[in-house]
Amino acid sequence: MRSRVPLGKLIGTDRSGAPRTPSETLMLAAGIVALLLLVGIGSTVLAATLSQFLVGGPPPSRLLIVALLLNIALILMGWQLHLARREAAEVAEAAEQRARALAAPDPLATLLDRAALASEGAALIERAARRRGTVAMLVLDLDDFKAINDMHGQPAGDAVLRCAAIRILETMPPGTRIARTGGDAFACVLPIDHRQPGQIGHLAERLLARLSQPVDVGGVRCEISTSIGIARSGADCPSIKALMRAADIALYTAKRSGRDRFVWFDRSMERELHSRNDLEEALRTAIPQGQILPFFEQQIDLVTGDLDGFEVLARWQHPARGLLEPESFLPLAEDTGLVGELTLTLMRQAFEAARDWDPSLCLSINLSRCQLRDAWLAQKILKLLTETGFPAHRLQVEVTEGALFDNLPLAQSTIGSLKNQGVRVALDNFGTGYSSLAHLRALPLDRIKIDASLIESMAHNADATAIVNAITHLGESLNLSVAAQGIPDAAVEVRLRGLGCAKGQGPRYGTALSNAGVRRMLAERRQLVSRPSPDRPTVGPRDVTNQRRAG
Repeated sequence: MRSRVPLGKLIGTDRSGAPRTPSETLMLAAGIVALLLLVGIGSTVLAATLSQFLVGGPPPSRLLIVALLLNIALILMGWQLHLARREAAEVAEAAEQRARALAAPDPLATLLDRAALASEGAALIERAARRRGTVAMLVLDLDDFKAINDMHGQPAGDAVLRCAAIRILETMPPGTRIARTGGDAFACVLPIDHRQPGQIGHLAERLLARLSQPVDVGGVRCEISTSIGIARSGADCPSIKALMRAADIALYTAKRSGRDRFVWFDRSMERELHSRNDLEEALRTAIPQGQILPFFEQQIDLVTGDLDGFEVLARWQHPARGLLEPESFLPLAEDTGLVGELTLTLMRQAFEAARDWDPSLCLSINLSRCQLRDAWLAQKILKLLTETGFPAHRLQVEVTEGALFDNLPLAQSTIGSLKNQGVRVALDNFGTGYSSLAHLRALPLDRIKIDASLIESMAHNADATAIVNAITHLGESLNLSVAAQGIPDAAVEVRLRGLGCAKGQGPRYGTALSNAGVRRMLAERRQLVSRPSPDRPTVGPRDVTNQRRAG
């Protein structure tokens, strides 16, 4: 038998048994009275109306009708007031929670986890849908956070994460559900105020600005940036699961678009992601199956006009799409971490192909930003040289300015190890980055390569010519050889030679050649030598000269 609860106790306490405030008790009592009056007056009016239509009785009293309408208006106003008070209480509670989080020794511990975010986010979506509203999800990821851990240690990384959490808590409005969803990833869910069309965009801009401010950790200045993906609930994202997935896809697009920005989700991103996933799966198969092939671009000595060597470029012999240029797959290899395996596979093929070339010919191979974060990179390259028998002094590795200065101490260690074994190092795409003279002097470089965009602009841009001239003089003062990329024609070649540029490559000397094409060209020039047998040492330049004289 169910126990009966006295009406006074029911009105005076809430569901948890906690006493209500006087104003809450008064509102609840007024609501109950209004409902009772609605039932009483409504039934009387309804009975009189039915009697009028069915048996021709007198119409309901106008006074009763007015009383009924006023009663309905009173109930609606009371309900709106109740909703407003409940929303205000939720905002106050959220503000109190945020204050506690900011005051906590570890703000990260006060954030929701992914499961709690999904639960509370689903409740927000359901509540917004009842009001014909929507919610937004912002997914944040700190760019290159791993580099902070690698360079400054895990304690510095933890301090950066705590600082990021505080800045997010301070920036987002009360009522926002904030979670830490991964090592350096955060997510925020909040209702969209449709009276402020730009609300979410302005919040994202403020987050980017706050999170881009440097963090001082024990005197060490840590630079960070953030990428943000944003999605809105609605027909495309009816559930919290769909909303989280959409925001993750938008985040991925923000990362690919250059990072340090926010991107709204749209359906085209999902189609692009499916296509990219298919390409990634094919690339993972292509590398071990030998579908990534080396092509060779000629590098010319501008003083003598002789062939100096080749730069190794990647091509994908796709079984269905034919020969693919590197622009269609190398960015994907970078993003997925496959570029290291791809480059080493390319190196092995190139070393084996070039072993019987004239020993005066060298190979240049680009190293990616991702590879230079590998502390074992130098050992991997030297192991390949040993296994293939390719001389270290005939190899030149090329690195970009941005890749070098991501982690200068590690770059110095890697380059130093390679230089100690005879490998040469070139700074690629020089003139478009942010090198300083101190950086150039700190690195044991052999050559700087002027970016193709500057060389191509020389024919019609005096400023480009002045910059190229300054770079050649800088190289001369630092005792560095200077090479030009992207030489378009003979006229630019002559100008470069006059400026003191030593080496060059580009369309002026033809397109990149396959291994078979290079062998035909070298055979015609009599620049192929017999391959050394496995039990004989690699032939040196002096031995080749003696063989030619003997021939």
